[in-house]
Amino acid sequence: MPNLISNAELNSPDQPTWQLCSETNLTLHFAKPITLQKQQLCWALADRIRKLLTVTEVVIGMNTLSVFTQPLTFIELNELKQHLTQLIKQTEGQSIQGKHIQIPVQYGGEYGPDLKPMAQALGLSVEEVVKLHSEAIYTVYFIGFQPGFPYLGGLSEKLYFPRRETPRTQVPAGSVGIGGEQTGVYPFSSPGGWQLLGRTQMPLFDLTQNPPTALSAGDTLQFTALDIHYS
Repeated sequence: MPNLISNAELNSPDQPTWQLCSETNLTLHFAKPITLQKQQLCWALADRIRKLLTVTEVVIGMNTLSVFTQPLTFIELNELKQHLTQLIKQTEGQSIQGKHIQIPVQYGGEYGPDLKPMAQALGLSVEEVVKLHSEAIYTVYFIGFQPGFPYLGGLSEKLYFPRRETPRTQVPAGSVGIGGEQTGVYPFSSPGGWQLLGRTQMPLFDLTQNPPTALSAGDTLQFTALDIHYS
């Protein structure tokens, strides 16, 4: 069933707001917490906004939406902002019936060097962290940061953990990590600041496939523990 965010919610102190970023960009921000319901509204709004004549591109983020337009005057941008605000009230959230995949993970050890210290900091055992992380069903909210990198909703609040104070200069491809309230997988080797729990050999981006990304917005996934390494 589609989800409709009520007028009471839209008129609350935590109502979504449009921020004027430039003469060609408005960005929609939903107040925390991040929820699937808000993301579904972002998906639906994006489809409707793309049809407006002045709009050149719409980029979906994590409970955010960036609208890029032809160069407009300040008055025209304000008129557009008012129109988009009304559009939110008239739009029902869009559910995407995506596919479901399982991602096998080697947890801990050289594959997940942050697993043991993170578990200790959370007051949990390594096995409890792996169980919480692998028993959840995650929804792909959007793809970003790297080609094929899934931003996921559904992480247990018990596993919320801040990013590293000093990011690594190189995170191996396939690394599975946690950053704040999110978990995800690095399709490519790159710098990164997420806490690394494990690693998968499953490719998330392959130019020989159509589409090249293994995941898309609306898909669901579950991590499966192949093994837990303690050193």
